Amino acid sequence: MRQRTTSIFIMFALAASALQAQDRLSLDECRRRAVDNYPLIRQYKLVEQSAQYTLENVSKNYLPQIGINAQATYQSDVTRLNIDQSSLPFKLNVPSVNKDQYKATVDVSQLVWDGGATSSQKKMAIANSEVNKQRIDVNLYAVKDKVNQIYFGILAVDEQLGIIGLTEKNLQSNRDVVISMLKNGVAMQSDADLLDVELLSLDQNRITQKALRKAYLQMLSLFIHQPLADNVELEKPLETNLSFGNISRPELQLYASQMEALKTQNYAIDAKNRPKLALFAQGGYGRPGLNMMEDQFKLFGIAGVKLSWNFGGLYTKKNEQKLIDANISNLQIERETFLFNTGLELTKEQSEIQKMKDLLSKDDDIIRLRARVKSSGESRYKNGTYQMNELIRDINNESLARQTKALHEIQYLMNIQNYKQIQGK
Repeated sequence: MRQRTTSIFIMFALAASALQAQDRLSLDECRRRAVDNYPLIRQYKLVEQSAQYTLENVSKNYLPQIGINAQATYQSDVTRLNIDQSSLPFKLNVPSVNKDQYKATVDVSQLVWDGGATSSQKKMAIANSEVNKQRIDVNLYAVKDKVNQIYFGILAVDEQLGIIGLTEKNLQSNRDVVISMLKNGVAMQSDADLLDVELLSLDQNRITQKALRKAYLQMLSLFIHQPLADNVELEKPLETNLSFGNISRPELQLYASQMEALKTQNYAIDAKNRPKLALFAQGGYGRPGLNMMEDQFKLFGIAGVKLSWNFGGLYTKKNEQKLIDANISNLQIERETFLFNTGLELTKEQSEIQKMKDLLSKDDDIIRLRARVKSSGESRYKNGTYQMNELIRDINNESLARQTKALHEIQYLMNIQNYKQIQGK
């Protein structure tokens, strides 16, 4: 009984921990799920299958090729032996061939060497498959950037909601003081009304922020393919040390794959201009057979070795290779341009990170001074030397300072993630 109770307790504990885990999400987890569930990810399997089918088909180039042919023809003339028999002591029976002829054959050929054409086709299939995969990686990388924006949008809204709560407590505390003073006849109803207006405005702002958070959550839910509760908690990414300057974006892998695919075309050009060697055999039945002068249906067979070499490709070989070199040079220029533009983005983002650091270093001092001004205003109001609208202004200024710091913190963390995103980390 005790063992059964312990098992049930463990099951409930595991279920509770699973539910708790679902109520918290991290940025890395969201990006991973977004990539895993993005429809484009299914193209990976299709690309691999296409490459596999292509390689299998190319590998069959060296299988024996078998063909069946049949034909029936009627000729306007046939080969004849015109012999003058008038001077001969005897008469020769000179055979002749009928104008209608028939033939059915089975042809078998076996490729011995194709000049490297099959090998080059395999290399091109693998290279093209890698290019297609890298294109998918580039597109999926953009998905992570969208998830970043949504994720930090939710974090910013959460900070706003937290500050709204603090400001509400502050206003409510001052309202309680006003109500107490109003009962003692040392305050006016208009002061309480002013505070009520501010509280109602905060409620409106809270409604707006919650609606915005819900919209962000719905978008995030679609990306990660998982329903999210309205009270789901998003973890703030940790502030990490950045390695400035290093770039490892998937676009660079795409450029490398494209260059490799272009280089494999050189193998195809060389293979096209090499000789090809094959064995062949033909067996058939027809009239006439191999002996053209024997006008009877006969079985026949032929076997041999065939060497073929087409020199026509040599006329265009140099230009084809120059075209490949030009495309490679163009890709190199695109790669250098990409690295240059990415470096500019990294420099800009690095300056934004430093700017946010500098702003954050001042935010605490501003909040501390705004809180001191507000406390002084509360004391002066109680002493009757301060107006309520002035006190509300001080309360709002302190709230604005806290909001500014919260936004600076979120922006700072987002800038760090943006820098890593631009780097390709």
